[in-house]
Amino acid sequence: MTVHTAYMCSVSVKTAYLSEQSSVEAGQYVYAYTVTIRNVGNIAVQLISRHWVITDANAEVKEVKGLGLVGEQPLLEPDAVFEYTSSVVFRTPSGEMRGKYQLVAVDGHWFEVEVPTFWLHQAAGLH
Repeated sequence: MTVHTAYMCSVSVKTAYLSEQSSVEAGQYVYAYTVTIRNVGNIAVQLISRHWVITDANAEVKEVKGLGLVGEQPLLEPDAVFEYTSSVVFRTPSGEMRGKYQLVAVDGHWFEVEVPTFWLHQAAGLH
């Protein structure tokens, strides 16, 4: 399979444990994650939807699918960046997330961008 360089985005994720919003006694561990998406292709693309697979330390899986990101469907020109922050709550002190974004280029070509697994734990940092 050939990957066309016109349709490419890079994704990076930074995570943080939110101790002020978490409660160990209640089994509530809150993490923020900031995703940076850069259009590294040579054609404008629009992010249409996302699909997350969220797994806690007990291997309990939750899937989240939906249109856009934080209420937006950003259009990214070549080399443009879109960054957003969201959060997730676990019943365990740690967990992981992975996912993918569905995008469409201005020429009508649909493609997906994988978000590799990233870990959320109390010593969270750049992944």
